[in-house]
Amino acid sequence: MQDHGEEVVLYWRPMCTYCMKLRFSLLFTRLRHRKVNIWKDPDAAAFVRSVANGFETVPTVTVAGRPMVNPSRRELLDAVKTYAPHLLKGAGE
Repeated sequence: MQDHGEEVVLYWRPMCTYCMKLRFSLLFTRLRHRKVNIWKDPDAAAFVRSVANGFETVPTVTVAGRPMVNPSRRELLDAVKTYAPHLLKGAGE
């Protein structure tokens, strides 16, 4: 599973407190992103394992195809500013 082009993809799973924290913090931005539940998408789970040393570590996020394992909100927004700044139109920090 790979993300397409310039999008931000947030790989998550239910009951993950780190995922809930990141997802909640993104509610206060206008960052366009797609959420993928790795428990419902085996290809997504395989992708996460491929970039997280064989583990299903979430949240894992891709920014314009570049994976980030368990990034903070700040790390994620910095990566978006660098690799896909057009996705931050009006996004708060």
